[in-house]
Amino acid sequence: MAFRFLALPAHRLVDFPNTLPDDERLEPELPPVHEAVERALAGAEFRDLRARDRIRALLQGDRPPALGSPGKGFGPSAVFAQPPQDLPALLRLADELEQLAKREAGERALVWKCGQCNARYAVPVALVRQVSIRCERCGTPVELSSQQSLGEEALIDPFQGAVNNSRHELATFFREAMARGWPVLVSEGGAPAPRTRASTPAV
Repeated sequence: MAFRFLALPAHRLVDFPNTLPDDERLEPELPPVHEAVERALAGAEFRDLRARDRIRALLQGDRPPALGSPGKGFGPSAVFAQPPQDLPALLRLADELEQLAKREAGERALVWKCGQCNARYAVPVALVRQVSIRCERCGTPVELSSQQSLGEEALIDPFQGAVNNSRHELATFFREAMARGWPVLVSEGGAPAPRTRASTPAV
C-alpha cells in the first residue's frame, strides 16, 4: 500500500467520503515508488514510536481515519501531526530523516561521459587518476581527468537513491507544514502518490 502525506489549513478539512480540497494544499514531491517512501521512514521515530508503526496505527487501528481522501485511489486521511503540540517532535523527525539520508548516501564518485556516444563512466573519488581509456561502446578515447568530469554523484543503487530523495522531500515538507501551522495528514491507497507540489504562498 502507498502512503500519501499532505497538509492544508485546519479550516479546510472535510470528513470522509468527501475529497480534501486541491487549493491551499501542500504535498511532498515523492518518487513514484511507494516502497521507497515506506523504506524512507524505516528507523525513524516520532514521539517515541517508529514512524511507520504510528502511521499503521492511525490508518489500520481500532479507530478508522475519518477525514477526507486526498484523491482517487486513496482512502480516508488521519492526522499524523498537529501544530503546535507536535511541532518539536515533527522537526526532530525531519532532522532524523536527513541524518539517515546522509549516512546512507554512499561513496562519492566522479562522472565522465563519452563525447561520441554519451556512455557514462564513474570512478570513486579516492581512485581517480588522470588516465585515458577507450570507450567500451564506441572506442573513442575518454580522458578521465578531474578537470573534465561532469561532477560528483553518489555510488548507490537507484532504489536507495529514491529512498534518500524521499527522506529529503519528507523532511522539507514536514518543516514547511509546521511553519505554516497546518496539520499533516496521511492516507493510504493502492497506487503511488502523483508527483505534485503545492504552489500556494507561505502564510
